[in-house]
Amino acid sequence: MARLFGTDGVRGLANKELTPDLALALGIAAGRKLAPKAEGRKPRAIIGRDTRMSGQLLDHALAAGLASAGFDVNRIGVVTTPCVAYLTAADDIDLGVMISASHNPMPDNGIKFFARGGYKLADAIEDDIESLLDTKFDRPTGADVGEIDEDPAESERHYIDHLVAACGTDLSGLRIAVDCANGAASLLGPAALREAGAETIVINASPDGRNINDGCGSTHPEQLQAQVRAAGCDFGVAFDGDADRCLAVDADGELVDGDKIMGMLARDLHERGELAGDTLVVTIMSNLGLILAMRECGIATAQTAVGDRYVLEEMVKSGYVLGGEQSGHVINGMHATTGDGILTALMIARAVKTSGRSLADLTSFVERLPQTLVNVPNVDKHRTDDAELQAAIRDAESELGETGRVVLRASGTEPLVRVMVEAATQDQADAVAARLADVVAQRLGL
Repeated sequence: MARLFGTDGVRGLANKELTPDLALALGIAAGRKLAPKAEGRKPRAIIGRDTRMSGQLLDHALAAGLASAGFDVNRIGVVTTPCVAYLTAADDIDLGVMISASHNPMPDNGIKFFARGGYKLADAIEDDIESLLDTKFDRPTGADVGEIDEDPAESERHYIDHLVAACGTDLSGLRIAVDCANGAASLLGPAALREAGAETIVINASPDGRNINDGCGSTHPEQLQAQVRAAGCDFGVAFDGDADRCLAVDADGELVDGDKIMGMLARDLHERGELAGDTLVVTIMSNLGLILAMRECGIATAQTAVGDRYVLEEMVKSGYVLGGEQSGHVINGMHATTGDGILTALMIARAVKTSGRSLADLTSFVERLPQTLVNVPNVDKHRTDDAELQAAIRDAESELGETGRVVLRASGTEPLVRVMVEAATQDQADAVAARLADVVAQRLGL
């Protein structure tokens, strides 16, 4: 049987794969696993959600499950994923839950858990929760049953104050376009930027339960690019549905991806003397151009598997303070325990304001190498250690030298293998990727 938890919680088509029954069972199981022992009080949980219609029914089911396991539950309404993580840590909450499928289309939904301290759960803990599903236990009764409350306003105020304090800079004079993806940041994102002093031009901040991520946000930045140019903004930022991602657009309407954002923020912290270990943590999918640019700045890079949780694990283990993904998950460990799109937007604005330079200028030193990604379907993704395939990869790496690389990665959810090649020229990247994709298809084909 496939593992229930994926790389970022439990996801699926809402009310078909991710049902209220499953949410109820997950609430009970997570409560049983994560309830603190012998503290003389009821454990506490918070539940947030994005703007999807299905979030409400899952919210109620999770709250019932957690209360059944003896948790007092505060349903805090529509907030971002990093807001849940922050409040879990700052308010010493025993369990945080976010209902969101992030950048996925509206019909999907998901459930993410945060342990005490605001950190995503380790794989082993998720496996333990899964093993407890629908198993019998001694349920609390009477006064030991949990209570359910609802108080979104105080949570929002607490989080916005935290973001503005983390920025620590008056952003007056900056005009910033903000694409909220009709998602969880529709209120919080513009509010935080305005309270820090920026003027905001806001688009896609009218969620109706159906329009989250629909042709907008970080996965569809075209509207933002046009808005930045039309309104004469200094730059723009785009969030995804739960605002743990942020991509940017410079004043000319050019997209600034997560690699460029991380490079700029790493250099900024390095110059401030705040980049612990002079190291940036990235995944294997970050462009080689970022690694080379960091090297020129005297900044090392540590690479992890794909997924912001693995980036964070490396940051915590080694004491680093900045890391993230090309997709716009950027983790600032001095102020957050997960990727935070609004915090990233504020840090971009701080760098622009304090330097007096444009976003395009600040990120120009990260020169993206040509990259080609080929998905090879209908293959046995578990046999990527095939001897002939590995030999072909070594030959390709020898050909590419220091100005290129090969990444071969099995999909976590589909029977396919991803072949990514970076090279000095686009033609070379295309040719090497196509050649390796053929080898994958021949050697691993089903």
